[in-house]
Amino acid sequence: MTCPIVLASGSPRRRELLGRLGLPFTVDVPHVDEEAIAQGLVPMQAAARLAEEKAAAIAAAHPKAVVIGCDTLVVRDGVSLGKPPDQDHAVEMILSLGGRSHEVLTGVALVPGEGCAVLREPRAAVEVTRVSFRPLTRAQAQAYVARGESLDKAGAYGIQGFGSLLVPSIEGCYFNVVGLPLHRLGIMLEGLGLKLL
Repeated sequence: MTCPIVLASGSPRRRELLGRLGLPFTVDVPHVDEEAIAQGLVPMQAAARLAEEKAAAIAAAHPKAVVIGCDTLVVRDGVSLGKPPDQDHAVEMILSLGGRSHEVLTGVALVPGEGCAVLREPRAAVEVTRVSFRPLTRAQAQAYVARGESLDKAGAYGIQGFGSLLVPSIEGCYFNVVGLPLHRLGIMLEGLGLKLL
């Protein structure tokens, strides 16, 4: 694979994870109306569509590249939990997850620029991880939110920080919960002829 790689995300966590694969890449942050794109879609469809739309939004600016788009959703009882608008909403969101399991879905899309030699059509996949939360008191939820990890994250928590104290177990890919399922992305890139191993 000789095409440049562009990550269509402003997430520092995704940049760090993609960097672990040892691939050269650049970052270009897309601006899309996520609510409008996801409207009327079930979470699995929304995750894939949002990932593809984010990559497509910048693909024209990178004509020879493969653009990686991602979108992570936290889903409880079939309902997507977005990023909380403030600390009070974050506390309620954390409490709603306490003592039970939920799913984290990350859509990953590869979208070619117009002159990309290794990919002609967009490809998308969704990785699902089941996350179990410990039971929480309101005081514990408030203490976690006060740590400052909640407001920029779907579901109001980050498993890679103090949020690790909330999660006794997961089923599936840990990196998916952080925001970029490396195993799934690796398989997709290998399908383009990139040798990672």
